[in-house]
Parts: sequence; structure tokens; C-alpha cells
Amino acid sequence: MLMAHPAVLSGLVERYWALSVLSAESGSPEAHGRLEDVAATLCVATGTSDVHAALTAARYRLPGARTFDDSILGPRPATRHRTHA
Repeated sequence: MLMAHPAVLSGLVERYWALSVLSAESGSPEAHGRLEDVAATLCVATGTSDVHAALTAARYRLPGARTFDDSILGPRPATRHRTHA
């Protein structure tokens, strides 16, 4: 799956949060419509269908993102134990 460049994701996330504040404060249909547009763009850019999943995916894609556990990583590769002769 293609993923948007981190700089694009960063801009979309910042725009989403700014518009969510603006939409909450003003309640205008224009602000709400712009928020929905950015949310849809985030979903497309991250390959998700829900804005909360898109924000999570973007967060893990941005530089400096770290997981606190290995839940998003695949299974660990099997290790071979060497026997010393």
C-alpha cells in the first residue's frame, strides 16, 4: 500500500486539528465541511476508512513516532541457537 509522505501527513494532521477547533468554536457549516474534507483526505492518504484510524496511522508514520509496545510490529523472527563444538 502506498502511504503519503510524512510531510504531507504532518500538514494534514495539523490542518485537521486546527479545523476541528474552528468547527467546534464557530459551528459554521463551512468549517464543518472543510473538516470533513480534510478527514476524508487523511483517510485516503493513510489507507483507512475512519478518521481516528487515519490519525493513528499518520502518527506512527511521522518522524519521531515510537511505539510503547510491539503491538503494531509483526511477529519476531525465529532465532537459531548455535551449539558450540
